[in-house]
Amino acid sequence: MDRFGALPVQGRIHHLAIVVTDLETAVKFHAEVLQLPLEQIADVPSQEVRIAFLTAGDSKIELVEPTNTTSGVARFLASKGEGFHHLCLEVADIDAELQRLAGVGVQLINAVAVDGVEGPVAFLHPKSCHGILVELIEAPGGPAWKRLGYGDLSELRIR
Repeated sequence: MDRFGALPVQGRIHHLAIVVTDLETAVKFHAEVLQLPLEQIADVPSQEVRIAFLTAGDSKIELVEPTNTTSGVARFLASKGEGFHHLCLEVADIDAELQRLAGVGVQLINAVAVDGVEGPVAFLHPKSCHGILVELIEAPGGPAWKRLGYGDLSELRIR
């Protein structure tokens, strides 16, 4: 084992996120042309985006459209255009993982988990991840779910 300890991945990539200029057009392409099943479309006011999740095997594709011109996602879109935005990895205990990562010098955007569409999430700064924005999401029912007031999977909602 190296100085970084165990990998945070619990066996899967939860999702890959793609920034788009027009969510409806992107959803239509991914659902009709690529034949990926649409799971949900939702507004996320806290992130200033609209998102769509499409399933791809055991993972998902998240399409992300900014809802204004000043958010981080809008600035990303303006400077880099449509395309890959972040990688989301599933972890068993997000708080423990954030503590471990901070302990080995990873720059955290979120020092503690925050509400996400599908459970507690936190982001790692691209400067610490070789230029990739990395999101962590806690596996369903993990310790942060109760702390953040999540119910069971059937009760997931935009928070």
